[in-house]
Amino acid sequence: MSQVSDHIAGSSPQNGMQRREDMQRREERELAPYAMHSVNSRGRCNKEEDQAYRAAYRGLYQRDRDRIIHSRAFRRLEYKTQVFVNHEGDHYRTRLTHTIEVSQISRTVARVLRLNEDLVEAIALAHDLGHTPFGHSGEDALRGLMKDRGGFEHNDHGLRVVDKLEHRYPNYAGLNLTYEIRESFAKHTTRHDKPSCADFNPHESPPLESQVIEAADEIAYNNHDLEDGLTAGIITLDDLEEVQLWAEAFHWIGKRIPSAPRKIRIYQTITTLINLLTTDLMESSFKRLADAGIKSVADVRATPGRLIAFTLEMQRKKEELENFLAARVYKHYRVARMASKAHRFIEQLFGEYTSDVSQLPPEYQQWSEKEGAKRAVCDYIAGMTDRHAQDEYKRLFYPFERA
Repeated sequence: MSQVSDHIAGSSPQNGMQRREDMQRREERELAPYAMHSVNSRGRCNKEEDQAYRAAYRGLYQRDRDRIIHSRAFRRLEYKTQVFVNHEGDHYRTRLTHTIEVSQISRTVARVLRLNEDLVEAIALAHDLGHTPFGHSGEDALRGLMKDRGGFEHNDHGLRVVDKLEHRYPNYAGLNLTYEIRESFAKHTTRHDKPSCADFNPHESPPLESQVIEAADEIAYNNHDLEDGLTAGIITLDDLEEVQLWAEAFHWIGKRIPSAPRKIRIYQTITTLINLLTTDLMESSFKRLADAGIKSVADVRATPGRLIAFTLEMQRKKEELENFLAARVYKHYRVARMASKAHRFIEQLFGEYTSDVSQLPPEYQQWSEKEGAKRAVCDYIAGMTDRHAQDEYKRLFYPFERA
């Protein structure tokens, strides 16, 4: 027997080490009754053999988290635009750093509300896997190009990535994630997200862990887009005086550390805003759960609307901030120029590939035979990083560029 076989055969946990069953008992002791306990998961689409050597020391959602982290789609997030394209500078957020910030905020919320941190972390790490190169500009371009083939929405595409486009197993496509994580793609609804909910009961609310990610996503991108906008010189501190939430935090920091340099005051204001929003979210959500008499996941699913939510006053201030970002950052001419370039890149790549699928890599040529040329090309382009899309553009349209 090989060393691997020997190890697998003798892989039962040693006395004193925490087994998967121990983790489930700890969930029963420590998690709130309305938290999503792993033992109550609706499971995976494809049955997996009981691989004790893999599952003995990890819970169900921990295994999902690890599958996500080791996926190609997750690694590509490092070179996908948040607001500023990667070559603009090394200090701007990317999809990967945004994802890490969402994970950090959401785990804090989950811990305080006694929700399942493993599930929250897995959903947070997966939530942007369906994003295109060049941020929402790339998504807008693909949505228009695919309007006669079912359209394009990055959450729906994220589900497609984990169900079909990642290949890790011999007998089926996808990562074979649990129902709860797959459902989170279909029901992730924020200012920028409107998935179709296809294949998931639209009359059921998602678990609280999924709802946490939506709010943490908003906290993360509102604050890091503020900081990146200031770093880029697109907005100024004078501009932000009209935003109540920022102005209150910035002046409070100014009184606490009046002699601090401008950069430090900005960093501390961002930290304060994240803390204010996160604290409001936790306290408001705890009260909502108590007022609604939520005692179980079934109660959560039967309750329309979101139970994880800000107070009305904080929601008003947050929306004022979001409207400011939409008008002053996302529509700034420098961002608009890159968005226009992104449209041209993607439209021309799409047209060239669909006119001649032999220019696609072999696996996508085969995929086009099954899914059709447009959907295969859409899948290929959506998976690209910013720099891959730019390099492909050069290879296709610059006459002296090597193919």
